Amino acid sequence: MSSVLGVSVGAGAIRVAHPHPGNSAERFVATGFDVQALPVGEQQSMDDVAAETVGAVLGSAPDIAATAIAYRGEQHARMLRSALARRQLTNYELVPEVAAAREFLRATGELQGYRTVALYDLGASGLTVSVVDVASGQVGHSERTSDISGDYLDSLIREQQIASGRIEHPPTAQGLAALDGMCRQAKEQLSSTTAVAVPSEHGLVLLSQENFEALIMLAVESSARMTRDVITRSEQAVQAVFVIGGCARIPLIARILERWMGMPVLVPADPETVIVRGAALLARPARVATPASVPPVSAPGTGSADDTVQLAPVWLADSSAGRGRKLLRGKGGGPAGRRRELSIAGVAVGALVVVAALGISLGWGQSVLSGDSQSNTSASTSVQVPAVRTPSVTAGPPTTDATNASVVAPSPEWQAPTTTGSPPPPGPPMIVVPGLPPIVVPTIPPNVLPQFPGPKPRQ
Repeated sequence: MSSVLGVSVGAGAIRVAHPHPGNSAERFVATGFDVQALPVGEQQSMDDVAAETVGAVLGSAPDIAATAIAYRGEQHARMLRSALARRQLTNYELVPEVAAAREFLRATGELQGYRTVALYDLGASGLTVSVVDVASGQVGHSERTSDISGDYLDSLIREQQIASGRIEHPPTAQGLAALDGMCRQAKEQLSSTTAVAVPSEHGLVLLSQENFEALIMLAVESSARMTRDVITRSEQAVQAVFVIGGCARIPLIARILERWMGMPVLVPADPETVIVRGAALLARPARVATPASVPPVSAPGTGSADDTVQLAPVWLADSSAGRGRKLLRGKGGGPAGRRRELSIAGVAVGALVVVAALGISLGWGQSVLSGDSQSNTSASTSVQVPAVRTPSVTAGPPTTDATNASVVAPSPEWQAPTTTGSPPPPGPPMIVVPGLPPIVVPTIPPNVLPQFPGPKPRQ
């Protein structure tokens, strides 16, 4: 049977929760959770420790099909994604801590009868106060501060113990961290007793409930003021305050909040595990995106002309496909090819008429129309090659269409005849236009051409 895993990432500890084997989702809320806490050292990154923990749990429990990890904010979520990606973990989802807490409190029935509540989450690194709509889960307003935290309360106890003279100030950072751990242990024990005595290598930590409350009174009242301000800014009718987190077990906090808020202040059972158990309730198998079906691409030469054109980039598909189809049909001798040949012929004839008219107006048109007889008969070899003459364009610039035609369709290569013998008589003058058969230039009798007066003599 598949199972789920919930993870909460705190500054002091990483907690994981998964149900007992054989328990259904409805029984998770009661006693169906196995919750474990892994402390985070000062030199360790909590995100890396969380990723290592998740990888270790998934490796030892292959039946876990879904993992939900609670995050505090967007920056925290980005750091978690990076740490998980470095270990190639993908089958998980990130859920907000507020959503996880709301889900667990709804499952236990503690939110029944309330429309809007405030969540007071006091942990090792700071305090987060959020106003939440019970039905929709929408967060009306949320603020976080590090002015009060579990670590700050531990430091208050440490300084009080050193000032009393019973504890020597540790000379090293490691000794200071160890003393803070002793003070944290004393703080946790005061949640259920009136006085504690915790031995350490630097002395005996002695603390009573009365002294502890006097130490933290100002900090707790400051947090109550912040909670009231958050509720006021949210402009919501908050009906109750739920205290969760590692420091929620301190009795003074609930008393101060109730006095400042004037509304019910509730502390769930095991308040430090509310978020991790709520994350387990929200765990769903991650959806793996299936790649979209891609049509097969035909190999070049095996498909139709349209298939070949589709190999072009998408942003060129519309324009290049149309040009490709026209070009392929033109080469095959279809209607588009015949229209192209006719258009080239029209351009060539038009160019010829323009050249002839310019030549006539300048007085040398007859030589152009009659051809160059000397160039046709000056071959010294025994094989006569038909003369190929291109119209002279020195009288004016060539037209754009004619130039483009010569680039698109190069002139055909003429092969010399292989027969030997007497040279054939010279043929009529011709004009070769690229892409067309040779054009015979008609000879116009001289008496047909108009006579132009010669230049006037200079006076």
